[in-house]
Amino acid sequence: MKKLLFICLIIVSCSKDSNNDKSQSFITIFEESKGLETATYDQTIQFYSDLAESYNEITIKPIGETDSGKPLHLVTLNTNGTGDDFDKLRDTNRILLINNGIHPGESDGIDATMMLFRDIVQNKIDKPEKTILVTIPIYNVGGSLNRNSGTRTNQNGPKEYGFRGNARNYDLNRDFIKSDSKNARTFTQIFHLVKPDVFIDNHVSNGADYQYTLTHLFTQHNKMGGVLGKYINDKMMPNLEEKLKEKTWDITPYVNVFNRTPESGFSQFMDSPRYSTGYTTLFNTLGMMIETHMLKPYQQRVEGTYELMVSMIEIIEEEGDQIKALRNKQLKTWSAGGTYPLTWSIDTTKSSTLNFKGFEGFMIPSELTGKQRLKYDRTKPFEKPVKYRNYFKSNSEIEIPKAYIIPQGWHNVIDLVQLNDVELSQLENDTIIEVESYKIDDYKTRRSPYEGHYSHYATKVKSSIVEIKFRKDDYLIYTDQPSIRYLIETLEPTAIDSFFNWNFFDTILQQKEGFSPYVWEDRANLVLRANPKLQIDFNLRKTFDKEFAENWYAQLDWIHKQSGNYEKAHMQYPVYRVLNK
Repeated sequence: MKKLLFICLIIVSCSKDSNNDKSQSFITIFEESKGLETATYDQTIQFYSDLAESYNEITIKPIGETDSGKPLHLVTLNTNGTGDDFDKLRDTNRILLINNGIHPGESDGIDATMMLFRDIVQNKIDKPEKTILVTIPIYNVGGSLNRNSGTRTNQNGPKEYGFRGNARNYDLNRDFIKSDSKNARTFTQIFHLVKPDVFIDNHVSNGADYQYTLTHLFTQHNKMGGVLGKYINDKMMPNLEEKLKEKTWDITPYVNVFNRTPESGFSQFMDSPRYSTGYTTLFNTLGMMIETHMLKPYQQRVEGTYELMVSMIEIIEEEGDQIKALRNKQLKTWSAGGTYPLTWSIDTTKSSTLNFKGFEGFMIPSELTGKQRLKYDRTKPFEKPVKYRNYFKSNSEIEIPKAYIIPQGWHNVIDLVQLNDVELSQLENDTIIEVESYKIDDYKTRRSPYEGHYSHYATKVKSSIVEIKFRKDDYLIYTDQPSIRYLIETLEPTAIDSFFNWNFFDTILQQKEGFSPYVWEDRANLVLRANPKLQIDFNLRKTFDKEFAENWYAQLDWIHKQSGNYEKAHMQYPVYRVLNK
């Protein structure tokens, strides 16, 4: 018996020693290479898997699909060791979701987050007591697997990195609202599973040269609106800047300029719902991107990303209860019958002043092209006031409807709506309902492809109140729910990232039935004789529109479009609004 006990003690002792040795071996590829290299996809997932095996506070799970054929992974750090049941965790904790590798060449966050999770469980930094950390280690899996050392032309390290496009060559930070990729659909699944209070997306910037390693790109505060918009601009952002200043890390807002110097001023980036933070904002999550400066050494950029995430955790620990209260209050900001802003532009009557640390820049003749080129002189740093245009104003608003109705045939739209945690029901019988109906009055279309689409913009509609007979099983979606902003931004055709502007409804833009001129001309005469007012309108049009008067086909087409022969589906937007009254 004593011999058996002795053997057991040896086994336990060896096991502990082995675990201790293992804990000491969690050195990242970034650290081993002295800040010159980034981990591959396989190395990253293996690192978290080994970490989860050694520390109960960490779990890692594959989840969903990506265009690469490999799943995304979800890594959770819960210092209380009570698992990853998010429905239970969010009652007493706040949740921070960190997304890495959306552009895998911008790999700073991949390495920084690996070290962050390790250092927390190994007590190298303070453990968060009320903040659950969740990370997607590498979001663009296909791009990460497509490693090279040349495509980040402007970037100072690492030696090798992934490619910006995913397995189908999508830029995933333009895909959140339209969700063409499997990656985006799985992100949606993760986001609504986790329901984070705060979201960080780690990036590396392009653009001007300046002294900062770190820049921040918070979601635009006017667009976010309500109490959260005020909080993120007036409190969270200054708090983060101050914490980093105390750690001797200078930071400035994302320098939104290209091929010119920042001294003349620059504006805040407007993150519409195609972008990660624009999407997460629709569900009242406080979102920001970290944008490190491309020309700074890789080690410096990763260390800065690490320190920023640590500072954000400190803010969530200190202000988590306030953040939760504000998120709950924000739910009451918009409701049926109220107004909602759809489009935005810079408010030129307001601005902020940055004490900006840059380098002198000037134009010189190019030896290559013979034209003028921009050149920065790093031997001439400066610190001077720069105008920062960080206030936006609404250009157009809509009245928020009580509900939307989507005919069941538009299953592609219904699928995305359901994926985004929207509550909806189906009509139990054929039903006549009074609705506001839109006709597409005008729109413009990109002449070049953009992220798999020839997308529309500058869309205009004409509305009318009509009674329509809807069919059993058509979808009724009330706006009185947490997804209200998502519904408005996708279903209102004039919104910048609406499903209409992303070509989801392009079949309505093509007329399916027409006329043979030699047949229609005789009938057109009968139409005008039967409708004297239409005859007057036709004559006036010919009198005052010379182009119309000289185009016989346009005249026949105009009469056809005013007649009962013209198909109702053409330009008819197939999503209907049930007004509050």
